[in-house]
Amino acid sequence: MRYLAALDHDHLDNGIFLTSLARSLSEQQKDRQLRSIIVHADSAYTDRIIQTGVMREEATVRSLKDLNKRLVALFADEGVSTIGINPYKRNFITLKENKLSLDHKFLESLPRQPLLLLSTLVRDLARNRQTTVELPRMLRFLREEIRPDELFIFSKSDEAEIFTNSDYPDNIQWDTMEPSFRETQIPDEFKTFNQRVRLTTARDFHRLPGTNHTILIN
Repeated sequence: MRYLAALDHDHLDNGIFLTSLARSLSEQQKDRQLRSIIVHADSAYTDRIIQTGVMREEATVRSLKDLNKRLVALFADEGVSTIGINPYKRNFITLKENKLSLDHKFLESLPRQPLLLLSTLVRDLARNRQTTVELPRMLRFLREEIRPDELFIFSKSDEAEIFTNSDYPDNIQWDTMEPSFRETQIPDEFKTFNQRVRLTTARDFHRLPGTNHTILIN
């Protein structure tokens, strides 16, 4: 199984969540058939940098780079082998005339087993500089480019870290989703995503490739 997963803004400031996720990823690495790609946004750390007098664009770039390093270190503490990449490097992912492009040759040259951790920092070819892409857009783009078997997002609710599959239906539709469910369970960046995803928790993420403890949203 090759999957994509998204680490949204709020989860990146949740230490309990991140530790639980790292432990689940450690369990996953026992299955050598899993190809894991996780994409992360920036976090509240960006705002803390801005408070020091740095402009938002520069603060976001600094935050993303730092987060990528910190996450690699956090995962390593749990024994998770991780390749952390800010995709502007080596022009791995580029932006030109508002269109994203992926260097497939470089992607396929990477080892298959370690977790691949990507930020949303890409190369703007027109300005020849780093720029950020919104997390949902990056996920849509990568889904089209690499055709993963599944795309996962993590429940917004901290309480969901202890929910069981019996508490919720196995399948939900975006257009008929209860407003209360959307508000409490769907990360803010993905409230209008409207694409097929699986909603899961950090604690249950170790069950892959099994998906019986996830909620499919179509």
